[in-house]
Amino acid sequence: MEKEKQLLLLCCRLIEQSLNWGDSDIWTNDDFEQLSKLIFEKTRVQLSVSTLKRIWGKVKYNSFPTAATLNALAGYLDYTSWRDFRQQYQVNGVMITEPIAPPVAETVETMPPAKKSFRYVWLALGLLIAISSIYFISIKRKTAPDLSTVKFETKKITDDLPNSVVFNYDASTFKSDSVFIQQNWDPSRREQVPGDGKQFTSIYYHPGFFNAKLIVDNQVKKEAVIFIKTKGWKGIIDKSPVPVYLSAHEIKTTGGMGISGELMQQKLGLSVFNDNWVKFSNVREFPGIKADDFTLDCTLRNSSTAGQSICGKLDLTILGTGTAIIIPLVNKGCIADMGILNVGDWIGGKDHDLSAFGCDVSQFQNLTCTVKDRHLKIYLNKKQIYDVAQNHPMGHIIGIRFEFEGPGEVKHYKLETPGATVYEESF
Repeated sequence: MEKEKQLLLLCCRLIEQSLNWGDSDIWTNDDFEQLSKLIFEKTRVQLSVSTLKRIWGKVKYNSFPTAATLNALAGYLDYTSWRDFRQQYQVNGVMITEPIAPPVAETVETMPPAKKSFRYVWLALGLLIAISSIYFISIKRKTAPDLSTVKFETKKITDDLPNSVVFNYDASTFKSDSVFIQQNWDPSRREQVPGDGKQFTSIYYHPGFFNAKLIVDNQVKKEAVIFIKTKGWKGIIDKSPVPVYLSAHEIKTTGGMGISGELMQQKLGLSVFNDNWVKFSNVREFPGIKADDFTLDCTLRNSSTAGQSICGKLDLTILGTGTAIIIPLVNKGCIADMGILNVGDWIGGKDHDLSAFGCDVSQFQNLTCTVKDRHLKIYLNKKQIYDVAQNHPMGHIIGIRFEFEGPGEVKHYKLETPGATVYEESF
């Protein structure tokens, strides 16, 4: 079993190298979601985010992965099976081109002269490799870069959206050609920059609290915070590469704050909105609200017709400086294709019973969540439907976002820390 564990570590390293996302220590929940999709696209085997996190040591778990999981990991690396992968690699990670022969119970003394010479050659090569490794490690230690000269700072150009951010950096002390700026959690927002460069500028179309990273030789060297706020509520239709911004007038409906199907069709040129999302965000500080003791109550609906959005998905998102809470509602038949984000922990509909989150989303639903004593409790129409422990701190609450697959409306929300501060709006 120990050899299998070492092979699994090797497999993980090879997958990391193929992705080129940097050290897996910096991977976020979104990275594991993306990896799950990539594995499924290539192998047609669905490995959950929680399974991948266990394999990469993000979540403590004592059992070894199943044969099906191992075969999927090997398949992603273009091997026919885990057995095929095992046969191609020794435990120390060195590829061999011939099958591994079973061990023969011979000592050097009983070997024929040719075999003795062969054994001595390998012993000499092993000794040479060991001496060389010690030498290069000692050289590396002597020439360690001066980290005090490393620079990574950010400057926002405006207080509105979109917002360009200038990164002032200096990674020249590393003398490396592998220098990247990771602009936020999204793996696609990673740009290679010159190792001797000084500035890099990027556009942020969406508000939020982002942790940018300076990555050299696949290691995070420095981080910087980018906080892009909104001026009140901002409506944005997701569209790549440039989203569609909605005016304050356009996000007013008869039912509250939202967008009609007619306006969304006009903006996108589409009559079907599956996988097309509109978001209403209010990103700013909420002084007096405690992230470990608060209640958020809201009334909302997805106003799509059955022909416009099959599942009628909607999400309530509470943004924190550390991560977020995302609570979904969907039409009852779509609960498998959804999940809850609980401050860093993903609870997927494929391996959890989330049937209580299925409802008639075309009607206004009252959705409430509370965080207290490190527990997240969720209520639908005043009835508790979920209770789960929080394993990670949220930091500070810095935003509320309502998201709809297709058109939707929000009638009211109220955010409060009991006995303290209250933020409330009716639209």
